[in-house]
Amino acid sequence: MTHDEILAIPAKLLPQEAREAYFRNGYVGVDALVGEDWLGPLRDVTQEFIEMSRHVAGKDARFDLEPDHSAKAPRIRRLNSPVELHEVYWRFASEGPFVDVAEDLLGPNIKFHHSKLNFKWGTGGEEVKWHQDIQFWPHTNYDVLTIGVYLDPVTEDMAPMGVIPGSHEGPLYDLYGHDGEWTGNIRDEDLSQIDAETAGYIAGSAGTVTVHNCRAIHGSRPNLSDRSRPLLLCAYSAADAFPITNLTRGASKSEVRLRGEPARWARFDPRPCLMPPDWSKQGGYKSIFEHQQREAGRG
Repeated sequence: MTHDEILAIPAKLLPQEAREAYFRNGYVGVDALVGEDWLGPLRDVTQEFIEMSRHVAGKDARFDLEPDHSAKAPRIRRLNSPVELHEVYWRFASEGPFVDVAEDLLGPNIKFHHSKLNFKWGTGGEEVKWHQDIQFWPHTNYDVLTIGVYLDPVTEDMAPMGVIPGSHEGPLYDLYGHDGEWTGNIRDEDLSQIDAETAGYIAGSAGTVTVHNCRAIHGSRPNLSDRSRPLLLCAYSAADAFPITNLTRGASKSEVRLRGEPARWARFDPRPCLMPPDWSKQGGYKSIFEHQQREAGRG
C-alpha cells in the first residue's frame, strides 16, 4: 500500500499527525502511549530476568552481557528474543498497543518479525553507533519497522534513541569494515553524509513509544546518568514483505500474522539491500553491541 492509502484508513491508535510525521521523517515518538496495565507486568517479568542473569557468566542464548556484568551488579545489554522467553512479552507484542501502531503505519495486513530488550544501564551503558536495521535482516521490501517502549521515564541525559530525519529515503550504507568484517555501524568516512546534527532524540515518560523505519539511521550515546534505560523493541512488517535470510528461522513467533490477510505475492522493492554475513556459519548471530565493540570470543 502507498503512504496515502494507509493514511486514508482511520487510525486505530496514533494521532494522524504522528502517522504523517512517521512517513515524512522515518520515525516518530509518542509520549506515554502505553499504560500501567501493560508496563507493570512488563517491568515485573523484566526484573525476573535481571535476577536470573546474576547466575550467568559468559555467553548465554538469553542474555548479551556487558563485560563487567557480575552477580552483585548485573548489567545486561540485551535480553534476546524476549517474546520467545516469556508469555507476558508475547502477549504485549501480539495483543497490545504495538499492534495498533503497526497497523496504523503498515496497513491492515501485518506480521511479527522479532523482538529484543535493550537495557542501557546507568553510569556507562554502551553507545549504539549510527546504523540502519534492514542490513541486519533484509526483506523483499522496506515496509518493515521497529516499535519500542520505554519501561521507565527517559530524560535527555539518559541517552535516548536518536534518529536522523529523512534518512529512510536516503541510501543504505555499508556496515562492513575495510577488513571485510561486519561491524554493524556506518563507516567513519560516511558519517559526514548523514547530518547527525539534525537527529531527533526521543525522550519521554514511562510508556513512551518510539517507531523507526527499517532504513532510518539511528543510534544512541552512552548512558552517563545513574539510571537505567530499558527499551523493549519489536519489529513488524507488512504481510507482503518477506525476510530473505535465516536470522529468525526456528523462532516460533517470527512471521506470525497478527492482523489481516496473508500475502499471496511477495512485493519486491527495486532498491538493493546489503546482505549481512551468514550467521549460521559464524557460530550464530552476535548482538550489535558485540559487533560494534569488536568483542572477540563472545560468540
